[in-house]
Amino acid sequence: MRTLHKSLIAAAVILAVAYGGASIIPQTRIPDNIANIDINDNELIQRGAYIARTADCVACHTVPNGKEYAGGLAMQTPVGAIYSTNITPDKETGIGNYSLGQFIGAVKHGVRADGKALYPAMPYPSYAIMPDEDIEALYAYFMSSVEPVRQHNADSTIPPVLNWRWPMAWWQLVFAPERTFIPDPDASAAINRGAYLVEGPGHCSACHTPRGIAYQELALRLGDGDEFLSGALIDGWRAKSLRGEARGLASWTQAELEEFLTTGRTDKVAAFGAMADVVQHSTQYFTPEDISSMAQYLKQLPPVKGRATELATKSDSTTQDLLNGNYTSRGATLYTEHCTTCHRADGQGVARIFPALDANSAIFANNAQSVIQITLEGGKMPATPADRMAFTMPAFNHLSDADIAEVINFIRNSWTNQAPPVNAGDVAKIRHFISAKAPHITPAGGHHE
Repeated sequence: MRTLHKSLIAAAVILAVAYGGASIIPQTRIPDNIANIDINDNELIQRGAYIARTADCVACHTVPNGKEYAGGLAMQTPVGAIYSTNITPDKETGIGNYSLGQFIGAVKHGVRADGKALYPAMPYPSYAIMPDEDIEALYAYFMSSVEPVRQHNADSTIPPVLNWRWPMAWWQLVFAPERTFIPDPDASAAINRGAYLVEGPGHCSACHTPRGIAYQELALRLGDGDEFLSGALIDGWRAKSLRGEARGLASWTQAELEEFLTTGRTDKVAAFGAMADVVQHSTQYFTPEDISSMAQYLKQLPPVKGRATELATKSDSTTQDLLNGNYTSRGATLYTEHCTTCHRADGQGVARIFPALDANSAIFANNAQSVIQITLEGGKMPATPADRMAFTMPAFNHLSDADIAEVINFIRNSWTNQAPPVNAGDVAKIRHFISAKAPHITPAGGHHE
């Protein structure tokens, strides 16, 4: 009993020290000496507006059909939902009272104006490499050009203890260090610009790099490890590998990648899910030079060690079977009934309208979560000036788990595709995930699915 009592006292002391230390750490991350800037300088505001696009601020801080930057978007985590915050210059519910130093502290270091740590749903580990001059321009844009919106922030649905913020200060100390962008002296200026956009404001790693047990990105740049941009799962979607292997970007040309980042589609593929939001709110606004720089950088990344750079060749016998009415499986019958009208018997779809299913790297990925989720939930392409219509794929959640598994297996292993099978249990897990998603918060204080 005495031993237990001493252990409890020791644990309490350790917790108190940890809590006390955590309260000090964030204060040291807020800059002390901040240059005076004119937040009404039009040139500075315009530069900040472009930086906001490169940082994709609007996608995370805006709900569908809501006011820009007013927050309320539900971001699903393994332990609950975190709602994005109001970052309009409203003085009561937004960031209207933030000083420039506090703004830099939040964006680059994950520290709120009250000194508390932000959850890493905010990609400050990536924003850390952005120069203060860019954050100053961003501050001028938000304070002088963004419409103030009075909308209170929503609490997360993460359960007590796990939602404590003070341990995040120690998390930041370990996993979000202060750092700067390190250009490659052997690379061109364009590739280094692309590397900066990918690693920093574009925060591609936040979705496309796997995370560790503490929810930290396993690599923030290629020099940190081979996990960088090697593909990950987020919000039930598979964020593909952006490296040079067969199931990554090996099958993409630089021109296709540039077209995809600009318009959200190519002749073969289309952006859905979170990537559609990225194109809709961010990359379509990039200059052609920045799009080219990003594509050049991504295309020169090496394949992940141990992954195949080419897939085995396979001849297409599917097309003729379907045209002949030779349905070799339940999946073939379901495909003919529900899919051929748009995606055709040859799996080629219609260029820039209905994505191809044959030789589409999203289809033959080892992990099928994205294919399952879009089949269940449907999706909409981003709208851009390059394409007059944003097409929508309908949801097929009226089909049983077994039937969805059948048709997905047919698609993933027909024509020239080769991919591991899925089963009804895999579909059931994604169906449950979709039904359990926390809803977004609407400006009126309600919910939006």
